[in-house]
Amino acid sequence: MRRHRRSALATVLALASVVALSACGSSSSSSTSTGAAATTTSGSATAAAGGPVKVVVGTAPDSLDPQFGYTTQAAEADWLAYTGLTTYAHANGQAGGTVIPGLATALPVVSDGGKTYTATLRKGLVYSNGKPVKASDFAYTIERALKLPWGGSGQFYGGTIKGAAEFAAGKAKSISGIVADDATGTITIHLIAPYGAFDNVLAFPSSGLVPSGTPMKNMPLTPPPGVGPYMITNVVANSSFQVVKNPHWTPIPGIPSGYNNISVSINPNVSSNALAVLQNSADVFDYADTVPGSLLPQIKAQASDRYSKKIMNSTYYVFLNTQTKPFSSQLAREAVITGIDQNAMSRLGSGTLIPGCYFLPPGMVGHPTQPCPYGDPASGGNLAKAKQLVQQSGMAGQPVTVWSQTRSPRQQWMTYYTQFLNQIGFKATQKVIADATYWTTIGNLKLNPQTGFADWNQDFPNPIDFYLLLQSTAIQPNNNQNFGQVKDAHVDSTSKRLGATPSSRLQSIAAQWQALDTYVAQKAYVGAYGYQTFPAFTSNRIDLSKAIFGPQYGWDWSSLTFK
Repeated sequence: MRRHRRSALATVLALASVVALSACGSSSSSSTSTGAAATTTSGSATAAAGGPVKVVVGTAPDSLDPQFGYTTQAAEADWLAYTGLTTYAHANGQAGGTVIPGLATALPVVSDGGKTYTATLRKGLVYSNGKPVKASDFAYTIERALKLPWGGSGQFYGGTIKGAAEFAAGKAKSISGIVADDATGTITIHLIAPYGAFDNVLAFPSSGLVPSGTPMKNMPLTPPPGVGPYMITNVVANSSFQVVKNPHWTPIPGIPSGYNNISVSINPNVSSNALAVLQNSADVFDYADTVPGSLLPQIKAQASDRYSKKIMNSTYYVFLNTQTKPFSSQLAREAVITGIDQNAMSRLGSGTLIPGCYFLPPGMVGHPTQPCPYGDPASGGNLAKAKQLVQQSGMAGQPVTVWSQTRSPRQQWMTYYTQFLNQIGFKATQKVIADATYWTTIGNLKLNPQTGFADWNQDFPNPIDFYLLLQSTAIQPNNNQNFGQVKDAHVDSTSKRLGATPSSRLQSIAAQWQALDTYVAQKAYVGAYGYQTFPAFTSNRIDLSKAIFGPQYGWDWSSLTFK
């Protein structure tokens, strides 16, 4: 997720702000139906009892268009406005990772050895603009996700559904693997091969239905109509947006109708955001941001009853481009992992990082339990050994550009990392990119970035989600997620084989995932430097007895209400 989920209207909204607002476009006019939705919303916004819940975020979503957005800040809003055939339980902790029926009457029936999924739409569904939902809208939604495309579309749709890759390449007019019957509401999806997490794919906000005929372009400022308890409106580029009650929402079992409208303000000054929540002028601090260390003592002293740390499946790492010098050398990559001081990195992040070396985080099935191959990550790093490895690699003196986001502490992390690379024998310089455009910039394959900041927050609780970032088939010209450009036949074949196992049976192959993740650590494909903990921090107005913090999207905004 989205930086990512996961850890986010950044790239696209920034571009929109230039023309007119990724880890997740230009300003575009909406269809008539979209305009109608926005008009309806303004009345709904003033009708919410108790006024809106005020959320402050440090980074704009990459886009609020569900078929493009792929960051945590996008998903927080989109999953409430764009329900798929399946969705997630609105529950705290691991229970929030349970897939439940969404717009489908039941979870899809799986047949043909795991290659065919059949679902039936609920009757009487309408979009937020009042337009009826049709089964064929599902096929159009996936086609749109492939044409925009969002960051995972090539892997989760193009590499999974029959005919999806051909459609994306312009070789077919439709996706042959999706058959929809508007008369009966039946949707049949044929996969290329079994994919155990496909119920999770159907729960992505990008799989949330939009009307057929929605423009095949990113619409960050005027997100299309969706089906959900909420809808998104009043988007101001890099500044604010609202998530308001959908007046056309028909309740669905397991999906709460929600309490209050949500007003989201975007401010890159996270210190200001944290103070606003502490002083109760804002209600929710975005879980994907880091509370500045200078404020933690004050927050713990004055707001201990409304501040806590949450552990989610998230890995923070530096990507290492395996296809270009110096990190085409495994010894050079080993040097980074051997010498980096994770304790220093954690201090720069207000003590929020748990040391680690493996790509799969501790809460994920398949996380290895054996010692790290290049030293204890909690020991502070072995600088002397790292220098030796750089000399052995033959890459000493090689120029290295370190790509960095602007926001704190990510820029500070990469400043330390740049200094560290110089210490061990490289000639490193830091290149700071605005948060709004960072992910699409380093995702542009033509730029061929060498190394820099990356993170991944789970899209769903299955290790195959993390291995999207390491499969060679995930490398794409734009919105590339495999920043290290890892091309390893063993990683490809093994992750594909393991990925066929249904999520309900993951424990049966846990040892095999552990072996693969150990192999990746030994190859030094990823410079993991810790597993992030996330702040759950609210004003004293929020009723925490009702508030839900889930494993995919952090705060469940539909659960937020006042005391």
